[in-house]
Amino acid sequence: MITPSKPLKYRRVLLKLSGEALMGNEAYGIDPEVIGRLAHEIADISRQGVEIAIVVGGGNIFRGTGLAAAGIDRVTADHMGMLATIMNSLAIQDALESVQLHARVMSALKINQACEDYIRRRAVRHLEKGRIAILAAGTGNPFFTTDSAASLRAIEIGAELLIKATKVDGVYTSDPVKNKNAVRYESLNYDEVIERKISVMDTTAVVLCRDNQMPLRVLDMTKPGALLNAVRGEDEGTLVSNA
Repeated sequence: MITPSKPLKYRRVLLKLSGEALMGNEAYGIDPEVIGRLAHEIADISRQGVEIAIVVGGGNIFRGTGLAAAGIDRVTADHMGMLATIMNSLAIQDALESVQLHARVMSALKINQACEDYIRRRAVRHLEKGRIAILAAGTGNPFFTTDSAASLRAIEIGAELLIKATKVDGVYTSDPVKNKNAVRYESLNYDEVIERKISVMDTTAVVLCRDNQMPLRVLDMTKPGALLNAVRGEDEGTLVSNA
């Protein structure tokens, strides 16, 4: 284990990755360069003693709500989206294993030839043994986003911090891609996010975090060292909490 140069504030975290972030500059699917760089970032914090669980979206392959809007039955579409998250999870597992980390994919849908079933106690045991637990297929239920799944799983496994890794370095007053005058929030209160309808995560996910005192940090996954700064408790991206 590497001795950290600065003390770690959080010892168990859940990392929420958007499927779109895995595309990099590609129009679809997974960019191997992006997932390889991410694996090295995760390895850096894992080897300093941080227990890491991961929830990943599937928007780079299928998005259930988009398929439903196109006319596919919503429950069927959401199940297709869950399968997309399993594909992404297996790719992340492979990338982590390529940098000599032990990783387990645990699915909320039964697909035993590819991965384990999600069982909370088993997931916690994997974390305690230093393995990366990749929690796939959302909650296993339609009509729930992977943001809600990330909030739920973070609470279930006793994570100290939920990290939402995106392509943007925090939460802004408006879309920074469309509005160059948009200002980044350094911190936000959960009630403020709900009342002002600030786009952080869906409302179900936000309420889950608020009611269970789960701090959330939104950061840029493409920035080197951002994850390490987050687990050290440094001012990286935007912190959303009950404070």
